[in-house]
Amino acid sequence: MSADPLHDPPLRIAEIFGPTIQGEGALIGVPTVFVRTGGCDYRCVWCDSMHAVDSAYRHDWAPMTPGAVFAEIERLAPHPLMVTLSGGNPAIQDLGPLIALGQARGYRFGLETQGSVARDWFAALDLLTLSPKPPSSGMETDWAVLAECIAAAKSARVVLKIVVFDEADYLYAQDVARRHPAVPMFLQPGNHTPPPPEPSASDETAVVDHDGLNERMLWLIDRALGDHWYAATILPQLHVTLWGNKRGV
Repeated sequence: MSADPLHDPPLRIAEIFGPTIQGEGALIGVPTVFVRTGGCDYRCVWCDSMHAVDSAYRHDWAPMTPGAVFAEIERLAPHPLMVTLSGGNPAIQDLGPLIALGQARGYRFGLETQGSVARDWFAALDLLTLSPKPPSSGMETDWAVLAECIAAAKSARVVLKIVVFDEADYLYAQDVARRHPAVPMFLQPGNHTPPPPEPSASDETAVVDHDGLNERMLWLIDRALGDHWYAATILPQLHVTLWGNKRGV
């Protein structure tokens, strides 16, 4: 643990909210507090959290020390639970002191990142979710760095999660699975109607095309089963099903 977490260099924080449930991946349905960091090294064309990616879309990122972040987590959830670290890309900041501080109080930590930056503190996580971005994102995967991320986690639990919009994304997910057959794979249909960078009470839920998401989910299930790809777990984005594009849930 950091010697002085109250005075460590501040983190860029876009939002902290919860308790709610994790809506996707290996922790779907698990109660959690979200810590969404500000900043990202990617610019995915279908990003659903641009307010945490680029400060041009959001000017109220808060500089908070790890101690201040944990104080807010503890205020929201006085009893220990899972803390989900997301972004943006949370791996571009040093979250090691925050993780150590929280775990000393009984909290668990999961982090989701695209696997573009490997960090030694990945080994302290309770769950590392690596979500490399498929062709539809407009980004390219550095396979060597993704492998470094898996290695950095050491004995921590690691899973892969791929967002799938189309056939090219599906084939990409299979490629990732072939490269890392020992790492559990989660697939989810992509949300083609993501929220706008700025929240709007009038349209942030209405823009979700639930029928389109369901069709993509059914296609993805049929595609994987048709290939006898039984090792993959296929899940929806539960939070989108329940709350649409509403933030803070």
